[in-house]
Amino acid sequence: MRRTVMVILDGLRQDFVDESRTPNLMRLTASAERFPGFRSAFPSATRVVSATFATGCHPARHTLQGNAVALMENGVLTPHDVGRPDFLAHKRAVTGRSLAVPTLAERLAPHGGAVVFNNVSPGAAVAHDPDGFGHVYHRAVSVGPGRVPVADPLHVNLDAAGDRAMTERFVAEALHDRRPPFALLWLGEPDHIQHNAPLGSPEHLAVLKQADRNAGMVMDAVAKERAKGDDILLIVGSDHGHETVSGVIDVEAELIAAGLKDNAESSDVVAMANGTSTLIYLDPKHETRRSALGEFLRAQSWAWQVFGTDALGTIGQAPHQGLAFAVSMAADDGLNEYGIPGRSLVAKPRWDKPDRLGCGQHGGLGRYEQAPVLLIDGPGFAAAGTRHQPAHIVDLAPTIMRHLEIAAPGMDGRALQQTG
Repeated sequence: MRRTVMVILDGLRQDFVDESRTPNLMRLTASAERFPGFRSAFPSATRVVSATFATGCHPARHTLQGNAVALMENGVLTPHDVGRPDFLAHKRAVTGRSLAVPTLAERLAPHGGAVVFNNVSPGAAVAHDPDGFGHVYHRAVSVGPGRVPVADPLHVNLDAAGDRAMTERFVAEALHDRRPPFALLWLGEPDHIQHNAPLGSPEHLAVLKQADRNAGMVMDAVAKERAKGDDILLIVGSDHGHETVSGVIDVEAELIAAGLKDNAESSDVVAMANGTSTLIYLDPKHETRRSALGEFLRAQSWAWQVFGTDALGTIGQAPHQGLAFAVSMAADDGLNEYGIPGRSLVAKPRWDKPDRLGCGQHGGLGRYEQAPVLLIDGPGFAAAGTRHQPAHIVDLAPTIMRHLEIAAPGMDGRALQQTG
């Protein structure tokens, strides 16, 4: 039977893939095609990237704009943490849709379904299947069709040991026993350690090695299933990279000091931090501030790239819910204490734990956070090949559907298989 198996090592950037640090991924390059031009969504943050992958559409189409967003509720811009397991249900109640376009889980429901094992934030896990068409296993929420809780929920921690236990269960259940058309393993590492230790540090590299071993376990399991006759497309990669945090900017405080936001509690202008980017929402009742906001943002040294309403489409966004500006924070190629290039300022988060200076973060358009990994092994891909043409996270869903020989109209991405 035709199947697709996908493994995501959350937060892994391309320049960490080598013989010493990720030997299993390097082993895969002998049979897979590499995509050095692969790029993430904006913001390059896991919750919005998950929705972008799952739908094959940019945020402008699926409408989940970031890891943290604002929704217009009863005429008031209201901040939200997308990481909560109930956020997309709340968004559905407010806007009428969890996501505005179908997910892979929905498209595959009539064809045998999708199974997702995920160890990142609950909101990111739910984004793969917010309306309950398949199975999602996460430490905070494990549900089947209809979002009915399963009898055997996933009980793991967000760490390397938790990833290992999840991988073992994924291999036994999803690959060998249930064998759905699409099975996804989304590891929490190395992203989790990179937020808490410097890139390239011994702590980081030790956890990265364990994440690589988990990928190797899936690779070996796929080889066994192929030997039994299954036609499996294997995709191994990441959702974004990381930059080293070089400073923290309180964007809302800057707007208040400039007289562009009334106070910390006001909803006239709402800045939602997304790591190394920020989304600026403007209440329509204060439209007269738009020009001054744009001039102010473009004059700030911490605002590297500023996209107004007329330019949001160039980064896959749209002015839904009052989104007025998207900002990628200032980044450079400077080295951290372990000689790892890529530094960026971050926007001070509203709820999450404070970012750690010298540790990793992502969300913007920095060179290294926009250099995730993509290796594809199967029909339509050149073994040991390298394809330098651009590829994007939206291209993965149509690639999966092409392999499964199931029509998938209405996606923004394109199938990556070489034909002819």
